Amino acid sequence: MQLLTLPPSPALATSIRATAQVFEDPRSKALLKHVQQVAPSEASVLIIGETGTGKELVARHIHNLSGRKEQPFVAVNCGAFSESLVEAELFGHEKGAFTGALGAKAGWFEEANGGTLFLDEIGDLPMSIQVKLLRVLQEREVVRLGSRKSIAINVRVLAATNVQLEKAINAGHFREDLFYRLNVVNLALSPLRDRPGDILPLVQYFIDTYTRRLGYGDVILSPEAEHRLATYSWPGNIRELENVIHHTLLICRDGVIQADDLRMSNLRIERQEDSTTAHDLLNQAFQRLFEEQIDNLHEQVERSLLTAAYRLCHHNQVHTAELLGLSRNVTRTLLINLGELKVNKRRSPTSARDDRVLHLSI
Repeated sequence: MQLLTLPPSPALATSIRATAQVFEDPRSKALLKHVQQVAPSEASVLIIGETGTGKELVARHIHNLSGRKEQPFVAVNCGAFSESLVEAELFGHEKGAFTGALGAKAGWFEEANGGTLFLDEIGDLPMSIQVKLLRVLQEREVVRLGSRKSIAINVRVLAATNVQLEKAINAGHFREDLFYRLNVVNLALSPLRDRPGDILPLVQYFIDTYTRRLGYGDVILSPEAEHRLATYSWPGNIRELENVIHHTLLICRDGVIQADDLRMSNLRIERQEDSTTAHDLLNQAFQRLFEEQIDNLHEQVERSLLTAAYRLCHHNQVHTAELLGLSRNVTRTLLINLGELKVNKRRSPTSARDDRVLHLSI
């Protein structure tokens, strides 16, 4: 089992528990491979995923695989500060810069100098701070609140969000130029319900972790409990799973977790995927395919597109051609090449030759 688990950084700006990221499901393995490819670079990374999917853990893994691993890793929750304080927290302040500023203080950018700064919930930053953040990223220097002196910094920025920043841009809540500055590398973390191969390995990891902490002996899962855990949708993702296992260990008896011991939430969360357009979903699907580095991807996508259209049109060539915006001859040739349509052996040599020429020309 491929398991990534890291302790919290002592330099954390927020109190975030350590958790575990299991890479057993094919989607998780593809993500891990992508992380290993981009981590050694200096590129900014935007990590997208629902709450509880392990975005900070992935950010830490990127840091530990980079040339900055011996330098600080600082995690900041951008939604944890009021608008009046977030500037001072990020960029620092001088004595007397505002009421209560009794002395000068370095901001989180300075604290992370030489290392990595992880900006969680980047979509919560006020627009006024987004402008200043963009300047810091471009100029590689900060100016403390109440000062006119710039301070050079050398920081790699990783950002994360559980909202669709493209929609926030369209709504005027997020700057487009900042989005492109952060989105050099894009990592999309699938929710736990979409990577079922990770569920039971995660369950076992948390059972092992909490039995050690609680001083318990071995604890096993009954088949019924295992089935319930594997088929639950986990709206709270890994964080919810961890809490369920922790609570279950407190109440289970005789070292066996029964299905009745499991206390899953009946909460139904409206997810942003429900409001995504077909184009958004298609882009997400392509991104996953690119991450998996499938051979002959163009050929497979073309095959899927043509086959789906042909079946939707009840195997009518003319309707399929109209749906795809192709000529009937081109559509027919493609269907023959894909094996969806049998070649008419009675056709004349001339027509067969025309089809071959047509196929070479598309």
